[in-house]
Amino acid sequence: MTGTLWLVPNALDLGAEPVPLEDVLPLGVIRRASGLGHWVVEDARSARAFLKRVHAVVPLAQPLQSLRISELPRPPKGAAAQQTAPHSSTPWHALLAPALAGHDLGLLSEAGLPAVADPGAALVAAAHAAGVTVLALPGASSLLMALAASGLDGQQFAFVGYLPQEARARAERLRELEARSRQFGQTQICIETPYRNGALLAAMLTTLAPATRLAISHGLTAPGAWSRMQTIAAWRRHPPALTERVPAVFAWLA
Repeated sequence: MTGTLWLVPNALDLGAEPVPLEDVLPLGVIRRASGLGHWVVEDARSARAFLKRVHAVVPLAQPLQSLRISELPRPPKGAAAQQTAPHSSTPWHALLAPALAGHDLGLLSEAGLPAVADPGAALVAAAHAAGVTVLALPGASSLLMALAASGLDGQQFAFVGYLPQEARARAERLRELEARSRQFGQTQICIETPYRNGALLAAMLTTLAPATRLAISHGLTAPGAWSRMQTIAAWRRHPPALTERVPAVFAWLA
């Protein structure tokens, strides 16, 4: 018998003022997290901070120091998680060892839902290949929250991850995605490292057509959070100030 790989959602306030965990996660999720003794996480330091917040609501079943916490391999910046078939020579099998030995295992991202815009997807794929049960717990996804608040088409949409950092390549990618949006009536969604949000917005305002609608969601679930949608022409007249430490989600529809 194997254990279960639990996909444990995190709060979305990374880099912002923390909010009470019980305001953004169901109590059942917090209880499940408090009982897990084995974890695979994106970042061990932020995972321990999350577990301290869990402990403040529901005491951990074991002392924090005794929990087994392993970090995911880090993919190249901006690259998708490697969907490598698991075998003994890959890191995924070793990370799944507690579940293969019968223990429940938690997967945690730095923010939001694990395995969504996150390297944890490769571990989930490896768990399926190894016959480990995978169950996702309910929690906030900034991508879906931003889409819901955008007023753009929620029937057809695509998450395109991070755009290129080099200015010319980024502009070319924006034009390509805008053309796709126009052709298929498909909302495009992307994210960026917070300190580059301003540069991405500037590129969008320079590159996208005036009539294209752009929605920005800034600091979702955190104090002072906002979501606004306007045409590119309107944003050009009154561009917003984006905090360098606060995550934002961008969605546009040509």
